[in-house]
Amino acid sequence: MVQIALLKWEEAEPIAAPIRFAVFIELKQAEGIELDDLDKDSIHAVAYDDHRKPVGTARLLPSGQVGRMAVMKEWRRRGVGAALLDALTEEARKRGYKSLAICAPLQAAEFYRSQGFVAEGKVQQVEGSLQQAMRKALL
Repeated sequence: MVQIALLKWEEAEPIAAPIRFAVFIELKQAEGIELDDLDKDSIHAVAYDDHRKPVGTARLLPSGQVGRMAVMKEWRRRGVGAALLDALTEEARKRGYKSLAICAPLQAAEFYRSQGFVAEGKVQQVEGSLQQAMRKALL
């Protein structure tokens, strides 16, 4: 089981940044995507294991875009990504957002479909990888 904390970037950076670097470099995605100027304006979800070790992170931008989802390899397929999305979805509802958007790496599109996201448009090359724009209506 994991616990999710929602944090501002000032609190999340020392926790989320190392996870992003570990995951994005492992996946050999484009360098330089780990951190950006949008972090300071976003709410960050951090997943912790039972020993309070951080195992995953994602962010919600003011536009309703979910991004920078990163889960440590040994914690994948154990519900961490779904828990992060659930927490950000609930936060988006509290903020009155009508939908969530994500630009999903193609290899993760099926996961996002299973979480209620629907593909929009064509697959495109973004930040060095094939990505699918997706949206989830919040009812």
